Amino acid sequence: MTPEPLSPDNTTVVLVDYAVGFANLLRSHPLAEHLNNVVGLAKTAKWYGSGLVVTNGESGKPSGPLYPELLEALGDQPVIERAVDFNSFLDASFARAVRAEGRPNLVIGGVATDGCVLQTVLGGLREGYRVHVVVDASGSPSPEAHNAAVQRMIQAGAVPVTWFSVAAEFQLDPRFHDAPHRMRLMQENMPAMAMGARAFVNGVDQGKRATTAA
Repeated sequence: MTPEPLSPDNTTVVLVDYAVGFANLLRSHPLAEHLNNVVGLAKTAKWYGSGLVVTNGESGKPSGPLYPELLEALGDQPVIERAVDFNSFLDASFARAVRAEGRPNLVIGGVATDGCVLQTVLGGLREGYRVHVVVDASGSPSPEAHNAAVQRMIQAGAVPVTWFSVAAEFQLDPRFHDAPHRMRLMQENMPAMAMGARAFVNGVDQGKRATTAA
């Protein structure tokens, strides 16, 4: 059976442990690309108004606080600090926050894919959620570790997605058909796609001018 589309009303975006101390350990994705995708995912949740739960380990530990770029995108969004490692659902504050959102779908991204992301995804599945893992906004110390974790999550029942595919699916909600959010995300976090759109518009304009001149 095909599940209902992801929408802001039925989805909570969960951001797990994007801590500065982990960033330079990541080798599954280029760091600049990783940061761009993480910020794009956060903007998607904020701009479309989905559920949003953000968690990190204790900021006083060597892993430190969240990425500054992410904190800027999140604004005044609270960050749940956990003393519990790996499965975020073992932390009572985190579990309460997710349940309080009241949405059946979770879209989870974080660091590391084979650590806290994997265990939090499995925890969400055990809680009865339909869980989606954002593969291009998660990262691990090696491509092998990232890919193996993604495969394990898929076999357990999670659905792989990309951050921009989530934004595109949110845009399908009738409330957002004419909203500028997707185009703005393209301009700020998908520059190649934005340039493609500009090239298309330019081609249309050139065609109109040629027709008029004829």
